[in-house]
Amino acid sequence: MIESDIFPALVALAVATLFTPGPNNAMLAASGANFGFRGTLRHLLGVATGFPLMMLVVGLLLGELFQASALLRETLRWGGAAILLWIAWKIATAGGLGRGSAPARPMRYAEAVAFQWINPKAWSMAVSATSQFVSPAAPAQSAAVVSAVFLTLGLVSAATWTLAGRSIARWLTTEGRLRIFNLVMAGLIVLSIVEILRH
Repeated sequence: MIESDIFPALVALAVATLFTPGPNNAMLAASGANFGFRGTLRHLLGVATGFPLMMLVVGLLLGELFQASALLRETLRWGGAAILLWIAWKIATAGGLGRGSAPARPMRYAEAVAFQWINPKAWSMAVSATSQFVSPAAPAQSAAVVSAVFLTLGLVSAATWTLAGRSIARWLTTEGRLRIFNLVMAGLIVLSIVEILRH
């Protein structure tokens, strides 16, 4: 289990990483603005459950392999960055209200879960958190606690970003405003890619 004196540090890390802008949060806000909370619910749940599941698997099985293989790390980092750039492009070029070029649908649950495995930010968070908080003496229990913390706070974060996007949609009543919003969300994704690739 995780010792009580370091549990607050785990919670602080989860809050800092889950609530700050990144690919998942920018995509949720954009989806909330374009499809509403209900339309984004499967995407939201996929992010909120997919990342803790990934952390559990990394904590139990893959963390050591990922840390040991520079080729695996670099392949994932650059491949994930390329996919994120494609997603940013799709958001940035989405049409305004009523335009046929707008995204056809929000992300599905399975797609959002799968996205975590190619998201470089998710990998860096999973490896760093599990390496700090998963105890070699009790790997299964401590990995479960880490995952549970990220699941609980991840649901709150994902809902917050989706609602923020939905709330701002009331302001996005013109094609120009919606286009600007989509460009800003795409820009956040690109900035997060730059930050990821710098490390």
